[in-house]
Amino acid sequence: MQCAIYLLTKKPWLIKAPTYFESVANRNSPPAILLREGWREGNKTRKRTLANLSHWPAYKIETLRRLLRNEILVAATDLVHTERTLPHGHVEAILGTIRKLGLDSVIAAKPCRERNLVLAMIAERLIYPCSKLATTRRWHATTLAEELGVEDADEDDLYAAMDWLLERKQRIEKKLGRRHLDEGTIVLYDVTSSYYEGRTCPLARPGHDRHGRKGLPIIVYGVLADSEGRPVAVDVYAGNTGDPTTVMDQIHKLRKQFELSRGVLVGDRGMLTQPQIDRLREYPGLGWITALTSVAVRKLVDEGALQLSLFDRQNLAVITSKDYPGERLVVCFNPLLAGERRRKRQESLAAASKELDRLAREVAQLPNSAERFRRFSASRRP
Repeated sequence: MQCAIYLLTKKPWLIKAPTYFESVANRNSPPAILLREGWREGNKTRKRTLANLSHWPAYKIETLRRLLRNEILVAATDLVHTERTLPHGHVEAILGTIRKLGLDSVIAAKPCRERNLVLAMIAERLIYPCSKLATTRRWHATTLAEELGVEDADEDDLYAAMDWLLERKQRIEKKLGRRHLDEGTIVLYDVTSSYYEGRTCPLARPGHDRHGRKGLPIIVYGVLADSEGRPVAVDVYAGNTGDPTTVMDQIHKLRKQFELSRGVLVGDRGMLTQPQIDRLREYPGLGWITALTSVAVRKLVDEGALQLSLFDRQNLAVITSKDYPGERLVVCFNPLLAGERRRKRQESLAAASKELDRLAREVAQLPNSAERFRRFSASRRP
């Protein structure tokens, strides 16, 4: 064999004699790896060391050994061809978070196809929200379907899994209640809505859409959460359901489903109205936190129960009023909110003044309107 080798000494050798590697044991250090050549002189075998390669990594020595044996070396890229790659990082992040939160065991204690379909829908909803039909198509663009073993699922399978999930709703809420709700805890409650384009949903009714869409039916959702804002239970109502009428359902759920005898329900002023508060009084151990309307606050000021001088030194005060027996009223002054309202008021006044100036110019252009314009301008003077 004849080949040229450039070693780390940067000195070339033209190797004519057979070359090989030899491991030489050392007493107090690792074996020395020597590159040597050998030949025969008569009846004697001669050898000499070409280089000490003990500092080379093992893979590099093995490569040179194969080269000296005249083996054909092929790069890994020439042996492996990539036919398809699927994004996986975001899928693993979502599924890992689901497992860390224990959401999979909350849905069902034992793995099953329905649970995998539900988890796949949740993950795909976070990755790319879309319809059920589009979901079964898009999750093949990632490793999601393969990770959960739902490659063969179609939209009918997803709807069937949702029916399965609905049957387990009460059990799931009880698991979440045991995890997040304790006696005497604070419970947050609020409602929201979603509009729908179709006309076949029995719950879709005309109502106040919180997203500002008009002319489309909506569905109302009531969400019960713990003090940290973690959802514990959800109820679905027809779109024409008023917010206050959903409160009693949550009270019954706290008392019967979650078996809580003491707690505090927190809701906004449009939900915890006086009739709902009166009904809450019928349940000893249940309290509430809500906000007064601007009319009620103005009445407290006019009656003298609330004095604005309370906020001269502190932005928070506790007062009582004969109109709210047995209740504690906490009043506060928010300078940031006051500044924001002042800014909006100035913007509204500026916009109104601009519109009035436009109307004045239009009136001035009408026939026989000089006197009317003069009187209009005079009326606007301070």
